[in-house]
Formats: sequence, structure tokens, C-alpha cells
Amino acid sequence: MKDKKGSLKGDLKALKRRLKKAFKIREEAAEFYKEQPVISHPTNKDELRYENKIANFSKGMPHNELGEVNVDDYDEYIQILNSGDPEDFEDLPLEGERKMVNPQAAYAFEMVGPDSHQLVLPPAPSFSSAEMAAEMVELYWHALTRDVPFNEYDTNPLTLAAANELSGLTDFRGPKIDGKVTPGTLFRDNLPGALTGPYISQFLWKDIPYVSTTITQRYRTTKAGEDFLTDYDEWLAVQNGSIPPGPDYDPTPRYIRTARDMAEFVYNDRSVESGLAASLIILRYGTAAWDKNNPYLDSDTQIGFSTFGVPHILDFVTRAARPGLEAAWFQKWLVHRRLRPEEFGGRIHNKLMGKADYPIHPDVLNSEALAKIYETYGSYLLPQAYPEGCPLHPAYPAGHAAFVGAMVTMLKALFDESFVIPDPVIATSDGLQLIDYEGPPLTVGGELNKLAYNIANGRDAAGVHFRASGLNGLNLGEQAAIGILRDYKATYNEDFEGFTFTKFDGRTITI
Repeated sequence: MKDKKGSLKGDLKALKRRLKKAFKIREEAAEFYKEQPVISHPTNKDELRYENKIANFSKGMPHNELGEVNVDDYDEYIQILNSGDPEDFEDLPLEGERKMVNPQAAYAFEMVGPDSHQLVLPPAPSFSSAEMAAEMVELYWHALTRDVPFNEYDTNPLTLAAANELSGLTDFRGPKIDGKVTPGTLFRDNLPGALTGPYISQFLWKDIPYVSTTITQRYRTTKAGEDFLTDYDEWLAVQNGSIPPGPDYDPTPRYIRTARDMAEFVYNDRSVESGLAASLIILRYGTAAWDKNNPYLDSDTQIGFSTFGVPHILDFVTRAARPGLEAAWFQKWLVHRRLRPEEFGGRIHNKLMGKADYPIHPDVLNSEALAKIYETYGSYLLPQAYPEGCPLHPAYPAGHAAFVGAMVTMLKALFDESFVIPDPVIATSDGLQLIDYEGPPLTVGGELNKLAYNIANGRDAAGVHFRASGLNGLNLGEQAAIGILRDYKATYNEDFEGFTFTKFDGRTITI
């Protein structure tokens, strides 16, 4: 407003007050994180325990005939990682054509939410532990059952055998019913509501409304029975950084109906696709599916847009993915450096072939799954869904799990978890059509949690990640998203009670 002389002095004063308020909001957020206690990052100590580095990621570097890394090169790699000097990373000791994936992301800073170095994970299962053995037994069964339709888990001899063996392992951490793994809990996670209904989330099956068209979720997949890195010479060449030829593709796109299909989906996504698709599907249900704390649901005069409207939702869902990844990359490169399943499969193979003596728990060495692998492939290596096996970054935590954990957390905060999804579907065993699902109601919260483990476990199904890497990756992404929500809570003008949702561990939180 102008004063008597026509100046804008009053407006400038208001602007100055706003600038001070904006600064205070940012300052208080920064102070909150600054005052957090300095934390240590626990590891399983395998990197110190084994001088030959058999328990740590080394793919792409020079290896001997056993697939063990050259220790001098490994030590140089650690020095480079710890230096943080961008010039040093150009001297990473690589053997073949492949390059390390973004280790400098471990040093990146975020402007909203917690710094990646402030988030903590429990140690990864140790190399010789029963838990590690159980994770490998599960992965061998994953490989053996890649082409079994989810609809046939209750009757297929392989999935029945898998459930039976996993039930009897010393330290298997997957979901059970009355102490037993069942075909209905096989390869799943016990997240709230996620064990209800089909294995695959509705958000990976239902049509996606996109601008003025509709995307049908039938995807390219690879041919059944095509697995990789089961020949030792090929496996060793890939450990040294070689790039093998690509797979053969099924000419018919299909709805996701097997673990192989799910593995192919998470081979081709880049990060935000699954979260974005889920948000677009839920938005189609209207404001009845929105979180009840949304301040505009009861307004007689306003609707949300930039705040608490569709742009707000889409922004939060997609912006959460990268901080989740940065948190994972810090843990991968600067803390745990856990070996990948294909590397552990090499250790198992060489031990059972009498070429090396590694401290591997007998639960995997004596397993039915491993015997079937040898009978089928003529080696004890873990069959991979991808020709080149895993990417060149360590296994703990899983990057896919971290970014989907962050996105799903945002979706649960912005939508009504109890909303029942209308007209649920299930894919036929050939993946060519969707039919009506008949069973208990499927809620937004349960199907979002199911989406989270579908994306995480899809990497397990491919043979490139372990169970603990996925579950702890989800929790890490959740921590990153909670920090973003906390910081933004202070920025709104609306009378807003806060973001309320159910965490992956089942606890309800309000921010």
C-alpha cells in the first residue's frame, strides 16, 4: 500500500519482515539438524576381519582366479573413497570396461531434510552368519522359481519346496504364519497390510491416467529360462568388469506375473516411475482418497493447488527419491561396502569345488536349493536375471528400496491409507490380461507398502540384492522422507494439523 507521498515504504517493510521470517524458518531447520548428536555408523566388521576382502564389494577391480580382489587395489580404492577429492576418483583401480556408479554421491549435501551422514542403519549380516546363509538360500530359490506365476505359488512344487526349506533355516527373517513360511508369505515382506491379496501391488497393474491418455501396464520382459553368470569363466570375467551381450526378449508385452517380469521392471525403471504412477492412480479416485488432515477438504471457499493440491503431491513424491538415494549411497560406499549376492555365490562355488576354504554357514552349503542349482546349471553360482549381473556399487542398502521407501512414505502421508481401492484386479498366469480380484479389501496403505517391497524384492528376484539390503533400504528412505516432511511442516500458511501415516514398522507417526 502506498503512503501519502505515493511511496511503497509500507510494502517494503512487509517484505523485510517476510525475508526475516523466511530466514528464521531455514535457520531453525538447520539448527535442528546441527544440534543432533554426532553418530557413529556400525558395521559388521567383515572388512577388518578378512584380510583378503572376501566379504566386501569389489566388482570391476582386478581379481585372481578365485574372484578375490587384488588387496593392494582394494586398499587404494578405500583411500580414494575416504579422501573425497574429486580428482582422486579418476584413479579408481578398474580392470575392465565398466565404471563405478557415482561414489561421489556419498559426499553430496541436501538442502531439505537430514544430511545423509546423519541417518543410521544396523550392520549388514556378517559373512559367516546364519542370517547371511538364509538370505542366500532364499536367493537360490528366487532363481529357481523366476518363471513360476505368482498365481501358482500355492501348487507349484518348487515354491512349496522353497517355503518348506526356508521355514527350517536357523535364522530366516522373512514373514511366517505360525512359525512357517507359506506360499502366501514366500518372497514377501511383513509390512502393514502388504500380505493381503495378490503378490503384486495394484499400482503395478492398474491403468495409469497420464495427461489426456491412459498407460496400460503391460511391459517388455525377457524370455523364460534365460539366466546368466552360471558358467565360472563368464562369472569371473564379469567380476573383472567385462560387459556380456544382452538378453533375448519376449516379443509380447505382459502384465507382471512372475518374478522374472518384476526383475525386468526394476532393471528398466530409473527411480520415480513407480511412485509417480501410484500417485496418478490414486488421484483418479478423487479427494475421498486424500489424507483427512488436508486443510482444504472442508473448505467452503478454497481448494488446494501449489499447497495441498495435485502439484504439491506430485512434487513431494518425486522429490523424495533422490535424497533417499543419496542416503543409500553414503551407506554403500563409505560405511558398509557389502558384497553382492553374485560375489557370495562365487565364494560358495569355490568352497564346494575344493578351491578355497571360506567360513560359510552350513545352512546354505547343505541346502536343497543349492543342490538343485548345481543339478540344473552345473555350478554353485547364483543365476542372475541380468547378463552383467549387479551394477558397480555395493549391496547395502538397496538403492531401489531407498528411493521407493522415500516415495511410498510421502504417498502415505498425503493420501488416506484406509481408503479401499475400487475394482481390484489380478493378472492372469500368462500376463496377457487382468481379471477381477476376489478377496479381502485392498487399501491404499497396504498396496503402497506392497509396492515398496515389490520394487525392493524385484532386485532380489534378479539376484542382485539381499533381503536385509531391501528392508533396511526401505527404512532409510523413510527416514529421509520424514525429514523432508518435518522441514516443510513449518512453511505453510494453512491451519494444518500435520502429516500422519503408518511407518513400515507399523507405528503411527504425526509430523
